[in-house]
Amino acid sequence: MVSRRERYGWVVVMAVLMALAIPWFLWGDSRMAYGLPLWLWWHIGWMVLASVAFWGFANRAWGIGITEPLFGEERT
Repeated sequence: MVSRRERYGWVVVMAVLMALAIPWFLWGDSRMAYGLPLWLWWHIGWMVLASVAFWGFANRAWGIGITEPLFGEERT
């Protein structure tokens, strides 16, 4: 079981991962890095970051909102 503070932290992590998953600010940018478009490097890096976040979530807080209440609600 994780603390309420950690639960809110995981909500923030999820929201940031979702909000920045698509690099809107790189649309129309034609810069290249090491032979690949910059937006593709963003995607590769973001997938690595998302994998690390998911690994941490799976090890620390798996089941929040599923096997235990999300924020103290009563389960029926």
